[in-house]
Amino acid sequence: MKKLILAAFIFASTISSNVLADIKMGIILGFTGPIESLTPAMAASAELAFKEASDSGSLLGGKKISVERADSTCVDSAAATAAAEGLVSGGVVAIMGADCSGVTGAIATNVAVPNGVVMISPSATSPGLTDLNDNGYFFRTAPSDARGGQILADITNDRKVKSLAVTHTNNDYGKGLADVYVAAVKAHGINVTVVTAHEEGKGDYGAEVATLAAAGGDALAVLGYLDQAGGSIIQGSLDSGAFDVFVLSDGMIGDSLTDRFGKDLNKSFGSLPGSTGKGAGKFAEVAKAAGIDSSGPYTGESYDAAALITLAMQAGGKADRATIQANVMSVANAPGKKIYPGELKKALDLLADGKAVDYEGATAVQFTDVGEAAGAFLEKEIKGGKFKTKKQR
Repeated sequence: MKKLILAAFIFASTISSNVLADIKMGIILGFTGPIESLTPAMAASAELAFKEASDSGSLLGGKKISVERADSTCVDSAAATAAAEGLVSGGVVAIMGADCSGVTGAIATNVAVPNGVVMISPSATSPGLTDLNDNGYFFRTAPSDARGGQILADITNDRKVKSLAVTHTNNDYGKGLADVYVAAVKAHGINVTVVTAHEEGKGDYGAEVATLAAAGGDALAVLGYLDQAGGSIIQGSLDSGAFDVFVLSDGMIGDSLTDRFGKDLNKSFGSLPGSTGKGAGKFAEVAKAAGIDSSGPYTGESYDAAALITLAMQAGGKADRATIQANVMSVANAPGKKIYPGELKKALDLLADGKAVDYEGATAVQFTDVGEAAGAFLEKEIKGGKFKTKKQR
């Protein structure tokens, strides 16, 4: 009798632990480094989607998600790889991230793909990632700079810039974006006076500013990161009077830049992925209710990346790595019922009933055949010392 009671207890405990066991998710972003002012809102947006799915009671019959954060640093591939290895060895079934293109490629190649773990990056935009040998495990809700560079060049032309100098961060993101942007502005007939690379994390950028100033131009295009070199080069350019108009890539757009320089940047402009559509409005509402500032770069893309992971699990009926990989594309694209932020329970219930969903999300998600967003862009300008959205491109 004692053996029967013990066996029954063990069986009941096993069933209980299986029901209550959380689904482990990883978030890896640059919580330190050159975009550290952007990542808290990105992480919070992804966690908002994971929480929404958990709280719905509809995820795989009532499963909950637990999240572990890790630091990509944005620029140190070795540190990022080690951080991702910690997530994978800890049992995460998928990773929301990474952020900057170089560390994202390193994590995908060295950790995620070999271990069969899906990564969905909200912000890695290097054109080189399009052809990554990923075996179908890497996705991104941000569009490639192959399109983003062209959009930024079109905006530069529309704003009547006739000549400009260009500086870019010396990594996959900066070089890839600069190649596209420079070719596109030249095609518009704009004179590019100089193209220089800069390194992150230096104490002084006087030499870089002097080179750019000597070349001159109506504007300086800064294709980099706002919290390190990019911001320092702008500071040096303003202090020396070399430039007062700046063309800003997505990695340069954030409140910490305007908090630092205010109205000194009033004639400056740039672009970043984003949408002004129905989904963007709905995301702003759910983010505000959760105390999240949705106006920063890649917040909507982060929410969407996390949401796609939860829907892929539900579509396949399992919380495992292979199931997520097999179902991301089907929930991201038509056919199916269109789903927006705040509607994850609705989507989960539809999927549980065997019905299809087409996740539109915050950013009008539509994946190409390699699993990256086709993408819309927001033209940004600085007025009154603040970033304003002029229009969608």
